Amino acid sequence: MPLFRTPSPLRSTPEAADGPADIRLIVTDMDGTLLDDAKQTPRHLWTVLELLRERGVLFCPASGRQYATLAREFRPAARGMVFIAENGAYVVRDGVEISSDPLEPGVAPRIVRTVRDLAASGVNVGAVVCGKRAAYVERADGPFLAEVRKYYVEHQVVTDATAIDDDILKVALFDFGPVARATAPALTDFADTHQVVISGAHWVDVMNRAAHKGAAVRRLQRELGITPAQTMVFGDYLNDLEMLEAADWSYAVANAHPDIAKCARQVCPSNNENGVLRTIARALRLPGVAL
Repeated sequence: MPLFRTPSPLRSTPEAADGPADIRLIVTDMDGTLLDDAKQTPRHLWTVLELLRERGVLFCPASGRQYATLAREFRPAARGMVFIAENGAYVVRDGVEISSDPLEPGVAPRIVRTVRDLAASGVNVGAVVCGKRAAYVERADGPFLAEVRKYYVEHQVVTDATAIDDDILKVALFDFGPVARATAPALTDFADTHQVVISGAHWVDVMNRAAHKGAAVRRLQRELGITPAQTMVFGDYLNDLEMLEAADWSYAVANAHPDIAKCARQVCPSNNENGVLRTIARALRLPGVAL
C-alpha cells in the first residue's frame, strides 16, 4: 500500500442561495486547520459552538490527538460533542466509546523495534504507542516529551513499550527531521498490511487499514442519518484526505498540503486567518459573529 494517495479532482461546493446552508455535521482537523500556528483556539470559538448547538448542528473535532487531549481542549463545550481521536481509530461522546479499531496484537511491538533500529542508526526519532487509557513512550528526554505533551496529555514513560497492557489504537512516530526522509520509508513493510499516514512534517502514524478519519465520519453519518450534502469538513494534511471525500462541503485551509487542496472542493482562509470559523459563519449565516 503506498504512503501517498492520488487526490480526487477538484469539485465545486454547493451554495446556499436562500438562507443558511442545511448543515447538520461539521468536522474539523485541529493542528494546522482550526488551531493557529501557536496552537491556540480561534477567537469566538465558544460563541460559534453555542450557536451551532442551538441550531442542532453537531461540531466534531477530528485529530491525531488522543481523546483526553481533545476533551481537555474543548472542556467548556464538550457536552454532547463527538470526538474523533487518534486519526479515527477512537471515537467518543460524553466519555462513552462509540467505536474503536485497535491494532492486532504484535503489530505495535514490531513498530517499536523498528523505531529502536532507526534510532540506533542515527535517526532522531521516537515512538508513541497510543492506547485507550494513555500514550506510552520509551524516550524521556525533554525535547521529545515536549512534542508528546502537545498531543497526548495522558502519557507515561515506560521501560519497554513492547509490553503494554492496553488496547493499542495506533503507533505515532515523531522524527525531529523531515519524517519523509528516513522514518516513513522504514515503515514500507507495514504499509502492505496497515495504513501508514504522514500526518505532519515530523509525524507518521501506523493504524489498521480501515481506521481513518473518513471512516469515522461516514459511520457518524449513517448512525445520525446525516448525508454528505449536510456535512462540512475542514483539513490541511494527508491524514485528512478520506474525511474530505465524505463531505460535499469540503474545505482545505489556504496553508494546506497541495494534495489536500486538490482533493477539497474549496479552499478557505488559513488557520492563522480563522478560516474555519469564518467559513462556518458565512455558510450558516450566524448572527452577531464578527470574525
